[in-house]
Amino acid sequence: HTDKKDPEKKKVNKGTSKEVFGYPISIFFIVVNEFCERFSYYGMRAVLVLYFTYFLRWDDDLATSIYHTFVALCYLTPILGAIVADSWLGKFKTIIYLSIVYAIGQVAMAVSAIHDITDTDGDGIPNNMSFHVALSMVGLFLIALGTGGIKPCVAAFGGDQFSDHQDKQRRTFFSVFYLCINGGSLLSTIITPILRAQECGIKSKESCYSLAFGVPAALMVVALLVFIVGSGMYYKDEPQGNIMLDVCKCIGFAIKNRFRHRSTRYPKRQHWMDWAEEKYDKLLIAQIKMVLKVLFLYIPLPMFWTLFDQKGSRWTLQATTMDGNFGALVIQPDQMQTVNPILILTLVPIMDIFIYPLIQKCGLNFTPLKRMTVGMFLAAIAFVCAALVQIEIDKSLPIFPSTTQSQLKLLNMGNNSVTVRLPGNDPQELPATTASLDYFTFESEQISVSIGSPEVTNTISLPMGERQTLLIPSDLSDEWLQTDDLTAKPKRGNNAVRFVNGMNTVVNVSTTSVYFGLIEPLYYSNYSLIKSGEHTFTLWSDTQKCDFTMKFRFGSAYTFIINSNLFSDCLKSITPIQDIQPNSVSMALQIPQYFFITAGEVMFSVTGLEFSYSQAPSNMKAVLQAGWLLTVAIGNFIVLIVAELAKLSKQWTEFVLFASLLVAVCFIFSIMAHFYTYMDPAEIEAQFKKKGDDDEDDKSKRQRAEVEMVKRCSVNSHKEDDKQTRI
Repeated sequence: HTDKKDPEKKKVNKGTSKEVFGYPISIFFIVVNEFCERFSYYGMRAVLVLYFTYFLRWDDDLATSIYHTFVALCYLTPILGAIVADSWLGKFKTIIYLSIVYAIGQVAMAVSAIHDITDTDGDGIPNNMSFHVALSMVGLFLIALGTGGIKPCVAAFGGDQFSDHQDKQRRTFFSVFYLCINGGSLLSTIITPILRAQECGIKSKESCYSLAFGVPAALMVVALLVFIVGSGMYYKDEPQGNIMLDVCKCIGFAIKNRFRHRSTRYPKRQHWMDWAEEKYDKLLIAQIKMVLKVLFLYIPLPMFWTLFDQKGSRWTLQATTMDGNFGALVIQPDQMQTVNPILILTLVPIMDIFIYPLIQKCGLNFTPLKRMTVGMFLAAIAFVCAALVQIEIDKSLPIFPSTTQSQLKLLNMGNNSVTVRLPGNDPQELPATTASLDYFTFESEQISVSIGSPEVTNTISLPMGERQTLLIPSDLSDEWLQTDDLTAKPKRGNNAVRFVNGMNTVVNVSTTSVYFGLIEPLYYSNYSLIKSGEHTFTLWSDTQKCDFTMKFRFGSAYTFIINSNLFSDCLKSITPIQDIQPNSVSMALQIPQYFFITAGEVMFSVTGLEFSYSQAPSNMKAVLQAGWLLTVAIGNFIVLIVAELAKLSKQWTEFVLFASLLVAVCFIFSIMAHFYTYMDPAEIEAQFKKKGDDDEDDKSKRQRAEVEMVKRCSVNSHKEDDKQTRI
């Protein structure tokens, strides 16, 4: 058994854990707990921005802002969790209580994504969106409180399970712990987008966000139960007081004392923290000086996280306008995030085993701060790549009308070709059951259209900023219908499909997932969204029926014209008209930007944590860890500010702006790093402790000398008394 003693309380801990291969069994519960918790967090986060955009129907900027506000909160609450664990509840109880809060938050998110709760008319759109927004915001707040609160506790609690002679096992545990984080992240970002892509619902079938949030919620409950099961085996250290509070009090006293003695008649001190010497120990002050020196270096770091965390927001939204067809494999937009953990698991050992030793052999002093600088520069390159990809996407997008323009397409529903004359354009010859190749753009709200020979002329109205199709009937004396067309790409990479009935009888149209309804003669259906892939359409009227199959890519819009020979030759009687081209830019083009951002993360984040640990005093590593997490939170707030204030018309310009800001910050950080002097905290602490011991020795010597002097005085006094007596 591994029995432990609390070094402060001098009590044997009640929990004992058997060892397997030199490891306490208790850590296996902690490792499984971490895997499930990370699966829960990253799985929910993978589909979060799409949930905001397509379920809550927020615009891209608001969705991005709320997403990064949530991520920022997740990295602010670790400070609260550390204070609660160290000062009040202890790590074990903090993990239990906040995991319960966490699980409730995940369940709230899953319930908020059930559209049937308020979908009273069965159209798939919630009728009381306020309920869903409020419940999801409560859920996100509880998740941020839970995941952030337990973040600083779980790893440290795992480390507490090892005895002093198990240093090697402890190091292995932390490696496995980091592997579980990335393993949970990888699996969840593969699985939850697949769950999200499913369709569920009672009244109508919609994207299954409730399942995509429900599975992470279940994993969080499993994480909590697994952790509780191992309760009797854990070593549970009692809270010893929070060093962070002591640091804050000491800094506050130094500032207050300096302000009191701001007059020139008081002599200056070497460092402003020296003003705390009247109340606080010199060793504590020296440790705070070391921490402040590192925290000063942290000032430029949030800019890296500003770029890094956009892979879950802006980059995911970018992927929705791209083609996810990789041949035998079809990738969902939110699944592209899996490239990051895959590359992390690949690049970390490559860097440690090959790249860094090779650089060292070349005689280059590749210090941690230099690595971090290179990591920041690589992240900037990643955003330049993202901008180039966005430019390619923009080239492939159709030109939609501005607010002062309108667009019109022509569609001949008759069995004979017709000639159409539009103002400012050459005469257009339209064969039977065919549409014009593209839309015509006009800058007036009314135009005169002449069709046929002899000509029939009508004046039609065109709403500004809209696209329409003019349906030209066989008999030009009949009503000329105008359809409302799409003025944006179908979201989520879906395809928009509608049918125009050129027959004299009603037609029903459906697929396995969509019912287009009963289409009246010489009329049209509304657009319906279908996923990419192969779909079979069934058309029927009375007892007659036919099927046709078509394969769809991503992000297209089609109008299918049904002519009068439908049931004699189904395939030849349906003419597909492409209103919007499918996404033509492959998601594979995002791989370079993911490679550079991940290489930057490995050089910046992993090295930064190692640097912070090596430069932190023994009792203030948690303080620097909190400072490091704070840079992540600030970075996400910067995204929030830029997304709301910049309002750049082109997405690629925003990517270039972020890249430029990071390059500028990179130069500032490199200058700061050049002047930074690396410290050995243990040596500095030892000097102060030795000095303190010397001071104690001097004090003891003085006290002994005073005692001897008193003794001598006493003896002399007795001798004098004896002399007087003898006299």
